[in-house]
Amino acid sequence: MSLSGCGTGQRAPDLAALYETPAREISADRTPVVVIPGILGSKLADGPSGTSVWGAFTYGAADADTPEGARFVALPMGMGVSLLALRDEVIPTEALDRIQVDTLGVIRGIQIEAYAGILRTLGAGKYRDEALARGAVVDYGGLHWTCFQCGYDWRRDISESAATLGEQIRIAQESARRAQGLDAAAPIRVDVVAHSMGGLVLRYYLRYGEVPLPDDGTVPTLTWAGAEHVRRAVAVGTPNAGSALAIEQLVNGWALAPITPNYRPAVLGTMPAVYQLLPRVRHARVVDAASGEAVDLYDPAEWRRYGWGLAGDSIDKELSWLLPGVDAESRRRIGYDHLTKCLARAEQLHRALDTPAAPPAGTEIVLFAGDSEPTLDILLVDADGSLRTGRESPGDGTVTRDSALMDERVGRTWIPRVRSPIAWSRVQFLSGDHLGMTNDASFVDNLLYLLLEAPGPDGADTVSGGE
Repeated sequence: MSLSGCGTGQRAPDLAALYETPAREISADRTPVVVIPGILGSKLADGPSGTSVWGAFTYGAADADTPEGARFVALPMGMGVSLLALRDEVIPTEALDRIQVDTLGVIRGIQIEAYAGILRTLGAGKYRDEALARGAVVDYGGLHWTCFQCGYDWRRDISESAATLGEQIRIAQESARRAQGLDAAAPIRVDVVAHSMGGLVLRYYLRYGEVPLPDDGTVPTLTWAGAEHVRRAVAVGTPNAGSALAIEQLVNGWALAPITPNYRPAVLGTMPAVYQLLPRVRHARVVDAASGEAVDLYDPAEWRRYGWGLAGDSIDKELSWLLPGVDAESRRRIGYDHLTKCLARAEQLHRALDTPAAPPAGTEIVLFAGDSEPTLDILLVDADGSLRTGRESPGDGTVTRDSALMDERVGRTWIPRVRSPIAWSRVQFLSGDHLGMTNDASFVDNLLYLLLEAPGPDGADTVSGGE
């Protein structure tokens, strides 16, 4: 009985008591928030027909296991045509809160929760007015200018998506000015919460604004044009140094679950953003099993050597779906040309993001990362091009801790202290998997404190004792 006060149970914080007062604040001290999800985290639809391309696996949605559905999901390819010019009529609609699934036509309307948790936490979109009814922890009192979601086409070059983020930031700024009765020219800064690949879009926007990567292979001048609009840039589970899962999926394809379509290598191989999630060659995360040497993932000849993706011998059927009416030899040339462009653009983006630089005063970059789940870290490549796990490391099941930190000690002789080109203002590690950790009580508590209570990065909110 004398030890009764030493119980192991943990009590969750009363988030409503802690944050509902600041959540309902309307003043110049309140900063609008923009949420940008990761890859697969925005719903996509065909503009002319309204067909769901991603976000619902129900009757009438695009089925990537069919020729027509595969063409909806894949990006177009064209010999010698720039990635920027290769466009279709698919448009992003909103952040993906739930995935709708039909199971063999027997059980209809199954919903797999995606970003509903974080949207509910921050009172974004439809979760503003229905906050309490939908189980939110904080009631924002119907404030329609406080949080915005940024849906974007996660298939396309990450640098292109920076313009979509910039547009949503302007919408948030204009809404805040109207709510606060400010002049149209009044400066408004926002906070951005970015999950997974969304963090790469955010980091590019901070550095280069809405200027996409040029087609000549160079990197834009580092201007921090986006940083002038962002107070806090919060990256959650972002693969800043890439993920070995990206190469595994480009080689073997990907399926969300047995009841959903398989996204085949040829379909994923049309998407520049997937290549931009590849790990850095210098970090040696993909290694030839025989030689022990890092595979140069930027070199299309290596893809041809191993028979991977759009350079493989087993994708003729899928290429015929994507390029109907084109003869087999021409299809293979077009596929290899597209692979070459995507790899070059991935290397270019990595150069643009990996240059060490600190943001200007008034902007801080924050990281939340998972480190409790075994996560694929190193892939071994056998002579026939097959992949097998070489090592798992701590992470969130998708992104390793080292990648989230962008720790440049990886692949080199270990030295004390993290070495990263990203000037992190603060870092917090969490338990939970890649998406599930956004529902973790510790994450929610600390995120709401950052957004609603913490002094600004420039210290302007700090007061002296007694004030």
